[in-house]
Amino acid sequence: MDRLRALEVFVAVVARGGFARAADALDTSPANVTRYVAELEAHLGTRLLHRTSRRVSLTEAGEAYYERARTILDEMAEAEAAATASASGARGRLRINAPLVFGARHLAPLWPRFMALNPEVELDIALTDRIVDLVEEGYDLGIRISRGGSQHYVSRKLATSRNIICASPAYIARYGAPDVPADLAGHRCVVYGYAPEPEIWTFLGADGREARVRVGIRLRTNSGDTARAVALAGEAITWQPDFLIGGDVRAGTLVPLLPGWRLPDIDILALYPSRRHLSAKVRLMVDFLAAAFHGALPWEAPTG
Repeated sequence: MDRLRALEVFVAVVARGGFARAADALDTSPANVTRYVAELEAHLGTRLLHRTSRRVSLTEAGEAYYERARTILDEMAEAEAAATASASGARGRLRINAPLVFGARHLAPLWPRFMALNPEVELDIALTDRIVDLVEEGYDLGIRISRGGSQHYVSRKLATSRNIICASPAYIARYGAPDVPADLAGHRCVVYGYAPEPEIWTFLGADGREARVRVGIRLRTNSGDTARAVALAGEAITWQPDFLIGGDVRAGTLVPLLPGWRLPDIDILALYPSRRHLSAKVRLMVDFLAAAFHGALPWEAPTG
């Protein structure tokens, strides 16, 4: 048994959610995928996957093995990429997908610098808040704002952004400020339509307590800029990442609420389909963005 190939096949089955999809990704047959996984399980003397007619899932042993297997493959791919990057210059078209607001505010100013440093790379930037399939839609790299990372792509954390619940001084003067999260049920709130549960806001207390609150809804939107505008106008309370409202908080036009409670932070991630045979242009861009967001972040704001 080719143990390295078996690791690669096993990881692909888990990442793709099935044997047939893994076979497509690896350009082989489902029978070969099945054989490799069976041989790997026989070699280890334990079952790694639960199989049904509709899906596969990891056993307890499979979960632990999957994390180790991914680490091994990632480290090997990193070594390969480092060895070959210097031999092949960065050139050609680089397609990047990024969220609309973050892309316009914080990525757009970086592109001219990258272009000046890398004249042989042609950038193709698409901004949308829709979650795209990088492979199916032909993107080399994606930027995501996420709490959970990704099961389907390799991710590298670029930065962290705080979510801040806030309102304008005019709103507070007119409607008052909530004292505890439960008070939000009686307030006017803007909710984000793309959230899994838009009307449920989850807070963490200083002592680790979690509070889930069904808030009063004044406006529902999938646009952070819209939520910001409504909050600035004094019409509602909103929560937004500080990369969007950090300047407003610093200026005092939006005021952080609920001291002693916070919303979970979110990560800004660079995603790409695989570390194996990672092109020089993708590696160069990821390293460039990681360096650009290292240290003090331009959007950081006090939380009160």
